Amino acid sequence: MIKQRWVIKIGSALLTNNGKGLDKAAIASWVEQIVVLAQRDIEVILVSSGAIAEGMRRLGWNTRPDDIHQLQAAAAVGQMGLVQTYESLFAQHNMHTAQILLVHDDFINITQSNNVSATLNSLLTLGIVPIVNENDTVATEEISFGDNDTLAALVTNLANADQLVILTDQGGVYNTDPRKNKQAKLIDKIHVNAKTLEKVASRTAGSLGSGGMYTKVLAAKTASKSNTNTIIASGKEINILSRLGSGERLGTLIHC
Repeated sequence: MIKQRWVIKIGSALLTNNGKGLDKAAIASWVEQIVVLAQRDIEVILVSSGAIAEGMRRLGWNTRPDDIHQLQAAAAVGQMGLVQTYESLFAQHNMHTAQILLVHDDFINITQSNNVSATLNSLLTLGIVPIVNENDTVATEEISFGDNDTLAALVTNLANADQLVILTDQGGVYNTDPRKNKQAKLIDKIHVNAKTLEKVASRTAGSLGSGGMYTKVLAAKTASKSNTNTIIASGKEINILSRLGSGERLGTLIHC
């Protein structure tokens, strides 16, 4: 059986306990689902948010700071807890993880991008799950203006992934903002170049995240450069990764 390769991005709202650090029970569920995908010959590169939120908890901060260096400090502190959590939970299933911290130069510089690509390929061949995040302690621009949606899309291109899955606290892309309009309808499938796509994507992000639905749509456009489809779906759906792995249609498919 030919293996598939997925890049899966999970946002802060799905990984944290209302901003009070990591929700380890929720993360355990994600780990279990990724194990199921591995059993179905689906290789997974996980792009995980949550480091800043965990760092804020450890530092006793209730509000996300605006100061860039405080954000960097929170990211550095929180990354320790994030990686430890994933490593311990995957170990319960006899799987190993690897931490990959990246900046924009890793995608622009051909030597660096080739090295990252080769490392990812080696890890996946060994059955190891790469946990990818931005190297926030040096990437000041990314922490101010970037987001893990963009990072996931760039990793998708670099790894030649078959599919990008972006999990959020919304059901997918709607024809209007569902937080403002209860009559909003989920868009089941839409072409990546459809003119209506960016118009219906909200630019508003939650208090823990840095992106919004708009950044997810832009990420889908970036992923399409390697002819990769993107699924934007709700991480609140029970066993969503396992169900997507079995071919169930959920969320919004943004296709090439």
